Amino acid sequence: MNLGLWRLANAVFAGFLFFHSFSASARAPNYSFMHNATSAPNLSYYNYIIVGGGTAGCPLAATLSQDANVLLLERGGHPYGDPNITKLANFGASLSDLSRWSPSQRFVSTDGVINARARVLGGGSCLNAGFYTRAAPEYVRQVGWNGRMVNESYQWVENLVAFEPPMGEWQSAVRDGLIEVGVMPFNGFTFDHINGTKVGGTIFDQQGNRHTAADLLQYANPGSLTVLLHATVHKILFRTKGKNRPTAHGVIFRDETGASHRAYLENGSKNEIIISAGALGSPQLLMLSGVGPAAHLQSHNIKVVLDQPMVGQGMSDNPMNAVFVPSPLPVEVSLIQVVGITNFGSYIEAASGESFTTSSLSSSPRFYGMFSPKIGQLSTVPPKQRTPEAIAKAIEYMNSLDQIALQGGFILEKIMGPISTGHLELQTRDPNDNPSVTFNYFKDPLDLQRCVQGIETIGRIVESESFSRFRHDYMSWQHLLNMTEFSPINLLPKHYNSSMPLEVFCRDTVMTIWHYHGGCQVGRVVDHDYKVLGVDALRVIDGSTFNYSPGTNPQATVMMLGRYMGVKILSDRQSN
Repeated sequence: MNLGLWRLANAVFAGFLFFHSFSASARAPNYSFMHNATSAPNLSYYNYIIVGGGTAGCPLAATLSQDANVLLLERGGHPYGDPNITKLANFGASLSDLSRWSPSQRFVSTDGVINARARVLGGGSCLNAGFYTRAAPEYVRQVGWNGRMVNESYQWVENLVAFEPPMGEWQSAVRDGLIEVGVMPFNGFTFDHINGTKVGGTIFDQQGNRHTAADLLQYANPGSLTVLLHATVHKILFRTKGKNRPTAHGVIFRDETGASHRAYLENGSKNEIIISAGALGSPQLLMLSGVGPAAHLQSHNIKVVLDQPMVGQGMSDNPMNAVFVPSPLPVEVSLIQVVGITNFGSYIEAASGESFTTSSLSSSPRFYGMFSPKIGQLSTVPPKQRTPEAIAKAIEYMNSLDQIALQGGFILEKIMGPISTGHLELQTRDPNDNPSVTFNYFKDPLDLQRCVQGIETIGRIVESESFSRFRHDYMSWQHLLNMTEFSPINLLPKHYNSSMPLEVFCRDTVMTIWHYHGGCQVGRVVDHDYKVLGVDALRVIDGSTFNYSPGTNPQATVMMLGRYMGVKILSDRQSN
């Protein structure tokens, strides 16, 4: 393989991860209840205060507003009206934005893997690949959810934001390759999690517009909901005097000017504060509010409300490893559409298209998403070498690339679970700063074994007859692995060569697919009704409560959970 083609193939290896990304439904709903936090009164009262307008917070707020007065606080803006967010072709522009107003906030785990968290109404559903699939029935049973209510809640979500994707030739070849190598049976198009190969749902409509959790606010009672944007919660307030246990009764939040506001719960035993700030934000806010490991809180001069050593524990991120396969033929632009749910605990998915790295408008500048020299885990400039001069040189080089060099797609594997866990700690007392998080990728040997089996399966798909039209005969499987190994995809040192086992490849090329979870897990920090153990009037409802990631991709279940728990909370409220 000549050096030029090698560089070109390495170049494209990167648009993929955030072609798992940005867009949103283009037209803003008429949300009369949505305001900038600068317009908020200094003091206000509600039945429910929800911190975090993300994938769980939006459906939760919409549901609770049917019979209660609800405040939803979102630290970011909304996903509507900005073409850099709403149009799929421009997704890279938003990702390259590292400003404080960006809908994506970058962080790097202590493991050396570059990652991102949402900072926008709709949360991670504004940043992900759009794949929509339910949790397995066994997962629902193990968690202890009511199966009928779960199905009804999924359907409530699906009525607004879930679609069947159009299947092009490249995705069809991956599908057929999965079947050929034995990931059976073929289950057709379905939202359900079933072993074998299937075509899953998507939150992108036929016009390529993204539909996010923010769209679920269309279900809200507009007279009973207030949504405040650019409202960063700094602290949950607790009453302790005369109480057997600390009782949450209010929050302090700041608007974009830095002005402080307070919102309190109205009197009533059923009124609550609910944290839905995500797997990083929810444990972070509990700690900032004095609920967490006492010694750690004291080291940051935070008054301890409750010594709860399990806050921030059990952090997990499903490791992903991907292989870029250059194609001799043009391929369609596609997100995650097909998935192979194997019997050994690895999920095989794929995405394709030359538009990973370009705008569809010829007069527009080229964007490169996660492949941008400016940012990203698949950057052309290694993270430690991103000087302005190096970035400018890389952009010049990438702008000179022939589009034919960008033909191809990615086949990836993500392991289930995972079993390996880590922890989260505060770095500062500022809620705008990222906490420190460690995921301990592949610490458990079963996680590593699943990765190896997944990579081996990808190799068989690439070499299958079904996929043969979309691979170069002169590119061996080993060449493709080497391209991945030597791409600057994380901050880890590289060790792999053809004489080494795939375990080394898995460790060297680990990336995120943004399915991290934990930190406020059920049974450790919250009970089965998601009430925070040891305090009153406080719940956590989001992916931070998960012990394992549900299904192949969690967003459907996180949205479902917001609706599900909203219905349960209202039922309890009405029965009393």
